[in-house]
Amino acid sequence: MEEHPIQGLMTTAMENLQKMVEVNTIIGDPVKSLDGSLIIPVSKVGFGFAAGGSEFSPNQSNGDAEATLPFGGGSGGGVSITPVAFLIVNEKGIKMVHMDQHIQLYEKMIDFAPQVVDKVQQFMKESASSKKDNNKEEKAKQKDERHGDGPLQFDI
Repeated sequence: MEEHPIQGLMTTAMENLQKMVEVNTIIGDPVKSLDGSLIIPVSKVGFGFAAGGSEFSPNQSNGDAEATLPFGGGSGGGVSITPVAFLIVNEKGIKMVHMDQHIQLYEKMIDFAPQVVDKVQQFMKESASSKKDNNKEEKAKQKDERHGDGPLQFDI
């Protein structure tokens, strides 16, 4: 079967877009700083592609059914590359520095989540142990009141 002209347009456009978008476009080439840190840019890449075509009726009066139809078409594509963060690798560890402050806030919240959970658990344990101590004191006080060892108290 003969290749349709639109297939050639799509193949050419996709090959050229593939050349433009590669791994180094998303995770950029590392840059070494003076202090020995390795800085790696991270980008958001978006791309779109469109192709279309049409065939027109031939202007032939002899009624030749085998005549090829005239074709008109086009294709196009675009790439958007937006830097979103930098990955910094040094002797202290790995750190992600976001360009957008909102993302950095969410990342910090996630980083602090284990500490918050630990604090809540610690608070709950302390609260439970203080309740037990208070209950023991209350029971001892009630026992003393029943036996007449302590002063009588009335709530009015």
